[in-house]
Amino acid sequence: MSHELRGRYVTFATSRAPLPPPGRIPAPAHKVPVTAACDILGEVTSEPVQDEESGVAPDVVALAKVVAALRAENERLHHQASTAAVLERAKGLLMARSGCSAAEAHEELTRRARAGGRTLTEECWIALGDIPQAARPPFGAAVEGAMGVPGASAPGSPGPSRSMRHGPAPATGQAGQARESGTAPRPPSPTALLGNLSAALTGAACPQDVAERLLDHLAGPPVRADAVLLFSRTVHDALELAGHAGTGAAVADQWRSVPPVGGFAALDTVRRGEAVWLEDPVQDAQRYHLIGQPPQKWRTRAWLPVTTGGRVTAALGILRTVDAPFGEDVRELLQSVARLCAGSLRAGDAHPEPLRLNGRPGPSGRPGAPQASGWCAPTGQPAQPGCPGGPETGTAALVQAVFDVLPGPAVLLTPLRSPAGDVEDFRIDAAAPESVDIAGRRGRRLVGLRVLECYPTVAGADVWRGYLRTLTTGTPYEGDPFTYEEVVAGVRQRSVYSVRAVKLGDALVVTWAGHDDVSRQQALLADLQRLGNLGWTDWNLVTGAITWSPQVHTILDHDPESGPLPLDAFPGDVLPEDAPDFTRALRNLLGAGTPVDHPVRITTRGGVRHLRVVAEAVPDAHGTPVEVHGFVQDLTAQRTAELALTETRQAVLAQRNVLQAERTVAARLQHALLPLPGQSLNLGGLRVDVAYLPSHDDLNVGGDWYSALEMPGDGVLFAVGDVAGHGIDAVATMAQLRFTAKGMVVTGSSLTGALHRLNALLLHTRDHHATATLVLGRYDPADRCLTWVQAGHPPPLLVRHGKAQFLSPPEGILLGATLRPSFGEAVCRIAPGDHLLLYTDGLVERPGEHLDEGLDRLARAAETELSVDGPGSLDTLLSRLLPDEQRDDVCLLDIHLPA
Repeated sequence: MSHELRGRYVTFATSRAPLPPPGRIPAPAHKVPVTAACDILGEVTSEPVQDEESGVAPDVVALAKVVAALRAENERLHHQASTAAVLERAKGLLMARSGCSAAEAHEELTRRARAGGRTLTEECWIALGDIPQAARPPFGAAVEGAMGVPGASAPGSPGPSRSMRHGPAPATGQAGQARESGTAPRPPSPTALLGNLSAALTGAACPQDVAERLLDHLAGPPVRADAVLLFSRTVHDALELAGHAGTGAAVADQWRSVPPVGGFAALDTVRRGEAVWLEDPVQDAQRYHLIGQPPQKWRTRAWLPVTTGGRVTAALGILRTVDAPFGEDVRELLQSVARLCAGSLRAGDAHPEPLRLNGRPGPSGRPGAPQASGWCAPTGQPAQPGCPGGPETGTAALVQAVFDVLPGPAVLLTPLRSPAGDVEDFRIDAAAPESVDIAGRRGRRLVGLRVLECYPTVAGADVWRGYLRTLTTGTPYEGDPFTYEEVVAGVRQRSVYSVRAVKLGDALVVTWAGHDDVSRQQALLADLQRLGNLGWTDWNLVTGAITWSPQVHTILDHDPESGPLPLDAFPGDVLPEDAPDFTRALRNLLGAGTPVDHPVRITTRGGVRHLRVVAEAVPDAHGTPVEVHGFVQDLTAQRTAELALTETRQAVLAQRNVLQAERTVAARLQHALLPLPGQSLNLGGLRVDVAYLPSHDDLNVGGDWYSALEMPGDGVLFAVGDVAGHGIDAVATMAQLRFTAKGMVVTGSSLTGALHRLNALLLHTRDHHATATLVLGRYDPADRCLTWVQAGHPPPLLVRHGKAQFLSPPEGILLGATLRPSFGEAVCRIAPGDHLLLYTDGLVERPGEHLDEGLDRLARAAETELSVDGPGSLDTLLSRLLPDEQRDDVCLLDIHLPA
């Protein structure tokens, strides 16, 4: 709307008088906004709006003309698309039947229409009604919806409006023109009426819409119909009202269903396939039940069969107040109208269930597959506007109403037959709420599905043959449980069902029971008992019935063939030492109702088993136990592991006690053999400090040792050694080496000779694999020289003037390594202020570290802590060198010549 019209008003009459003819707008009486005026103009007419004597502003009139022109163009395009869709569908069906091309099918339809004096649209409707059901292409409905077939809406649209569905009625249009010109209306010719009617039926969305369009075109001459009824034929040969016009709601509700009994003209028409003409109300009332109240309301009636695919599927009723018989031309015209209805109703039955996404209808919004009535949507789907009774029509609706209150799964299967009468598939026309298929669809979501399309592996199975046999013979089918397997969302799923089918008219009522949940629960329970090595038990003290799970027999090593044991003999051969306590627990269970949770041991063929018995009593109203249930669990493996762990723990404790005692002995022996001085020693003018630190392992005593003593002739003997290993043996070997070395050197043996004899001593001890390292030196105070030898031991460290340097070691290999070792001597002169450190490897070695790193660390610490003027503090030196977790013994001698 242009901005010039905003805020303006137009005027319309607001009286209750009928609307004026198109183009005649009365004098101003009430002001309304211009936007509302446009809506009113669009509803009033689609003819050009004139502004003569209207008092309406010219720009508003021009806007109304635009709206009317657009509405007329919309109606024209919609009608053109619908007509094209009918033509394409008729061509497709003709191509499927004869195998011709699209061009040939169009030529054939045109030839037939020309030969019969009919329009092309009329011929298409006739073709749609004549072609058998099996010749319909499977994707016709999809093409139809894509090309704008009647009843199909664009995605998201609410569907065509009522004004758009109806084409222009010739009678009404001509009457309007006649009124304008002041002449009497001219009745259309039968050919023109059929052509207009066939064009109008292209927009019909459901049977109700068909009935209304029929009345629009048949109300005038030559038919002069006052009401139209459409009855559909059900699978039980009953009739259901599918569409009505002109009868009123009360009559439609009264004649919603016609049972399959005599006395109904519409039913005779369907059964005999012939038209019934009722033209004498008095005589007709004696033969049939006449529709209407009173019955003489409609003086003449016509009932015509609607044949689709060679079978009468509906009855068309034309009711008139005209008290005159139907002429031959009118009868022939109504026969042609019935043929047109057949094609239109066939098209309304061809819309399949839309594609479902996550359980919701597809974008077309169309209802699912038809019910037994053939035209209306199944229950659970939205009905088309104006469809009589909404979705709940037909026999399937009655069955669905019963199914809605059923507690278990059930479906109504309607057979779909080929032209030869063979059952090609079954369609689900009703489903109980508890009906669930393998894909998770439940209840009314199953309605409209076809069995072989949704469950293809059923084809050829015993259940399929059972369906066909029940449909043919009427004998109920109840087969053995069968396994249905299908791949859903890429996952293979398997279900087991027991199916029962009974015949209901020409359909089947199928019920089933799924065994998946029971089997799965049983499997899970069996796995739980097996993994937990337990089984459940139940004793009925009144009836004597005993129930055991299979696992109980396995736990008790009991033969299942001999049956379960009574409560007084359970759980079997109890060990004598456990029997009194267990018997007392059972007595308390049956007497006071005290629950039992008791360990007990039994003797089986495989040995003694440790069990846990848990039970409780179920009393009656008087408190007397009437049932005992519980479980028994095999704890043999657990108890065996616990016993083994206990034995291991006891063995570890015993071994620890032995080692502790051994260490105590070794420590006392070491202290006796290697006493530590309480202060510095003065030997030959030297000041000697000794430090000995045992390892942090409380259970091991090492073989580190030292000697520092004056020899005859003013000489001093120094020795530091380390025996491999720990414990009593290491202490004993240390004692042998210490005293032997001291004795040999004191008695005049050379240093290298002493090493050879000590090597021979280790080779001839009880432990042939004992080894040791040693530094042995003799100090002469006269010339202040230290002559020393070594056997695989770390070199002494000399600290002079604040600089640390390791002495170059002479030749020597560790003691006990070879029968013919070679040893050499070295001499070191000690100057005033010097410190000479003799030590064992525990001072410098650390796990994962090269020995050179430990030696460098010792040198740096000695340069810092050992001074020229004094002996220094060994405690400070050791604290810098040793880690928190000391793993080996440490022996250290600081030989210092005071300045």
